[in-house]
Amino acid sequence: MKDYILEVCVDSVESAKAAVQGGADRLELCANLVIGGTTPGVSQFNQIRKACDVPINVLIRPRYGDFLYTDHEFQMISEDAQMYRNLGADGIVVGFLKPDGDLDMERLKVLREKAGTGNMTLHRAFDVCRDPYRSLKEAIEAGVDTILTSGQQNTCMEGKKLLGELMEQAAGQIDILVGSGVNVDAIACLMDEIDARCFHMSGKTIVDSGMIYRKENVNMGIPGIGEYDIFRTEEEQIRRAKRLMEEKECLRKNV
Repeated sequence: MKDYILEVCVDSVESAKAAVQGGADRLELCANLVIGGTTPGVSQFNQIRKACDVPINVLIRPRYGDFLYTDHEFQMISEDAQMYRNLGADGIVVGFLKPDGDLDMERLKVLREKAGTGNMTLHRAFDVCRDPYRSLKEAIEAGVDTILTSGQQNTCMEGKKLLGELMEQAAGQIDILVGSGVNVDAIACLMDEIDARCFHMSGKTIVDSGMIYRKENVNMGIPGIGEYDIFRTEEEQIRRAKRLMEEKECLRKNV
């Protein structure tokens, strides 16, 4: 197993291929990355699975918003998790909270069974839980392999202090996957200052739509996001991040 991992979050075949060409060690596949990600479509997964030869973890999140799910929503999550494992996903990415802000351990354990021998990541529901230290301990008890977190802040740089404390508490029992605002500068800082080894980034850039005719003043989605702006992973951003991680690992091993 590698001493470090660069996971890239993608929501299209084009982004997945760019991420792998740039050197991604693993993909997190979702839909609607612009709103934080939701469960992807089956055909999307199948195309990426054929096109990319790296592990793929699938986000299972039925909607935008909080992580307090109804029984119907949880049934959807359970069925989708099982489906993607059957289709060949290497892992699932999930998260559940109770109304008081604690992890929903009962539901986490159900999904641990659905994941089987595959990887299970607790996503950034962790970043809005009530007690991160308790939740880290409970995640380990539930059999979670990885926690994706920004240190309970909007970006990983803002959450640097807590990230370091979580890594120390984890002591190798669970991977702390650093996310939100991850770029080359953040990776350099966090590898040096808190010895972070696992990073999650999208490396996205805005690609202009190929549409020539453009209807003005009609918005189909979230106000403020252009209808003709397409978010895609940029291969070169991933390549620079991977190169930096490799260089720092070599330096660390040669010290």
